[in-house]
Amino acid sequence: MPFLGLGVHVLVALFFAVHAVRSGQERYWLGILFMFPGLGSAIYALTIWLPEMRYSRQGVALVGGVKRALDPTRELREAQNAFEDAPTTDRRLRLADALLASNRASEAATHYESALKGIHADDPDIQVRLAQALLECGHAPRARELLDELIKRRPDYRSPDGHLTYARAVAAEGDRAKAREEFETLIGYSSGFEAHACYAQTLADWGETVAARELCERTLAKAKRLPAYARRLNKPALDRMGQLTKRLAAADQSGR
Repeated sequence: MPFLGLGVHVLVALFFAVHAVRSGQERYWLGILFMFPGLGSAIYALTIWLPEMRYSRQGVALVGGVKRALDPTRELREAQNAFEDAPTTDRRLRLADALLASNRASEAATHYESALKGIHADDPDIQVRLAQALLECGHAPRARELLDELIKRRPDYRSPDGHLTYARAVAAEGDRAKAREEFETLIGYSSGFEAHACYAQTLADWGETVAARELCERTLAKAKRLPAYARRLNKPALDRMGQLTKRLAAADQSGR
């Protein structure tokens, strides 16, 4: 079935084309990707995407996930020891990230707030991480307020993580119309599937089970057409969507 292979190559090229535009790469990459989707994608992955992913939050999260599976408390211990040796801002942020990953969001929020001083007082990346911690420890209104202020002050700032946190905070406040608008925008441009998983769960929480199941099914079908490495990178979100699909199907069966 040659057309199927061609379709996969084109989908991969589209994935990298979106990445090229969003990350500000030279426009000639678009020509390479669409003129030679298979070879172009391989070259782009090796020269641009993989080196970048190594240092991206997603890449760091993937490596961190493996380390946590082998020794769940290692990063937190090392971050705590490093901060006690020298309480610099960078080490404080590392500790805050480790606390957040260990489901200690309240403590993480305290460290993020402490980091927002001096030259870092208006750092948008730290503010996004603080908003994430606030949301996780149940302070959705404060998280939304912080991000609303950031949007007003830095309308040019872009952060998919911040956008997802904002959508989740709006949903937690009960503003369904605004949350739906933010989630729809997110899944329209997100290269990964974390936003899809969060939106599907939110729809299910609202009782919109049909919409939640349809979103899961579309996303999982799309993921099957992606290369294996892309599926591995998005495995946590895809697994959650698969589990949600099963729960919704089971609930539908029991309700009949």
